[in-house]
Amino acid sequence: MLQLRPNCECCDRDLPPEARDALICSFECTFCADCADTRFKGACPNCGGELVLRPVRPAGKLAKNPPSKERVLKPHPECAAA
Repeated sequence: MLQLRPNCECCDRDLPPEARDALICSFECTFCADCADTRFKGACPNCGGELVLRPVRPAGKLAKNPPSKERVLKPHPECAAA
């Protein structure tokens, strides 16, 4: 099951499961579109992989398959200004 993290790991912006501007890499690193585009140019700063739009989990499936509550923040140099 894909882990839907609740925030951008750069600027800590909330990214609820229905967010249409959440991006994710194949290791489930999660960023808002603004940080992904302006700070990382579409590449994950952790693994170098492509950041793509995170799929939206249907609301009816969230009760049985809830999103993660764990907030991840990493000290990327590009995020210092965030």
